[in-house]
Amino acid sequence: MYCYVISDLMSDGILTPDQFAIQSTVSRMARATNKGALGTIIAEEVLTYSMFELQIIGGRLNVEIAKLPYPYRERVRPYLRDQIFGAYHTLLSQYRTGTFQKMTSSFRDPDLFASYCQMIPDGCTAWDERMWKNPEIWSPKHRLFYYLISAYTMFVEDLPGHPVGMPFPGGQFVERRGREYYCPIREKEKDVFFSICNYCPAKPTE
Repeated sequence: MYCYVISDLMSDGILTPDQFAIQSTVSRMARATNKGALGTIIAEEVLTYSMFELQIIGGRLNVEIAKLPYPYRERVRPYLRDQIFGAYHTLLSQYRTGTFQKMTSSFRDPDLFASYCQMIPDGCTAWDERMWKNPEIWSPKHRLFYYLISAYTMFVEDLPGHPVGMPFPGGQFVERRGREYYCPIREKEKDVFFSICNYCPAKPTE
């Protein structure tokens, strides 16, 4: 039913091709019934990104890092890269070795996962891309990559959206205590509907 609806929206000119692709991807994700199924879907989706598209995403990440004040940007750089591309390589490794086929655990919070899927389409277009020096080569599909990787991290692996050890201004950082994770900004982006922090399994730092 959902697929027919988004097909009608595109034929009526309501959705652009990028928006249609995003809606189709989200529709697949929303039908996942366990962690392994979601991991497989996400891996299949990120494999559709070309090397050029990955270079654009990596270039955009470098631009964002360069905007951060020194010396903080040097401390946080490896964590931000690991958040996106470290997780990307781990995801594909698990996909290619058949790990997801053996992963049948349910989502820790199905309702939160459903809410995350509902947020993605609008989240992909919520950013002001005019501030980037090459807005003509950036598309909502590149932002989708960020949400796909974050979905893998938070809903398949049950890990914080930001890697353990990642520092924040003020000296706090994401940490693990036993089996629980804590993040200093977990509760600080509630007004930003497209922030992954609102869906993160980490608890607020006490």
